[in-house]
Amino acid sequence: MREGLFIKKNIDKWRKYQYEETTDPDEMAQQFTELVNDLGYSKTFYPHSKVTQYLNDLASRIYLSIYRNKREETSRIGRFFKTELPLTVRKHHREILYAFLIFVGFAVMAAFSAAHDESFVRGVLGDSYVEMTEDNISKGDPFGVYRHTNALNMFAYIALNNIYISFQVFVWGLFLGLGSVYELFTNGVMVGSFQYYFFAKHLGWSSVLVIWIHGTLEISAIILSGAAGLIVGNSILFPGSHKRIHSLMQGVKDGLKLMIALVPILLVAAFLEGFVTRWSYYSMPRWVSILILAASFIFIMWYFVWYPIQVQRKTKAEKAVE
Repeated sequence: MREGLFIKKNIDKWRKYQYEETTDPDEMAQQFTELVNDLGYSKTFYPHSKVTQYLNDLASRIYLSIYRNKREETSRIGRFFKTELPLTVRKHHREILYAFLIFVGFAVMAAFSAAHDESFVRGVLGDSYVEMTEDNISKGDPFGVYRHTNALNMFAYIALNNIYISFQVFVWGLFLGLGSVYELFTNGVMVGSFQYYFFAKHLGWSSVLVIWIHGTLEISAIILSGAAGLIVGNSILFPGSHKRIHSLMQGVKDGLKLMIALVPILLVAAFLEGFVTRWSYYSMPRWVSILILAASFIFIMWYFVWYPIQVQRKTKAEKAVE
């Protein structure tokens, strides 16, 4: 096509795009797409023509308008929790599953051992704790340990302690993931022994409705911390096509993203333990305990299992369209 015919055929459209500006993002995107096509044709057949420079300037202007007028859906923090973190979680669902199986496996083994050896619970939890709990049970106050400390002080101590333990579990992943496995082992054994002890005292379901009010979030955080450690360990052991140092850096980055998400979860768990758990056995209706426990469990399953899958599917669909 001759240059004159090319200009005559499209000049009305170009002038419309130039002088009749639109704020509709879809229409703006359509205009930009058509101009890019025209620009590509012009560069191919009339590379040194003024029409090529004209189309380039016009396309650039619309391109800048698109991104200048683009409105951010959320803040940086919002994008992190809405998209970035779920994609990271989805990327490492396998490690999360492994951490869960390791923790639950050791907890079940501990409960089984406690059922066949009366001294096992004392060996894990310590004589002083067992004797204190038995004394509370004899007084009709089996969960008194949660009521004998100032609520605010208890909240602060538990929050800091749990955050410290979680990051410790994560950091131990630098030892090829074995350190995190060991931490999952010790915490799993403690939980299994602890829970069996109350069932053996015929307080099993009461302990579930009391302890797991905060324990659902707290234990989930320990398991996810272990998963973050496994991510680091796997990045060292299985670097793939990357240099080991680069793989390690990416593993630490992904693990830290997971750990950042656990901080608010641990703060909520500490609040529940400091201010809610202490009254749940004595004055709180059981349906409230069940509601809190169920809400915590549903949140963990939704945000760390179901939602990341949905975000990944949506992201793949958007990339396919582009």
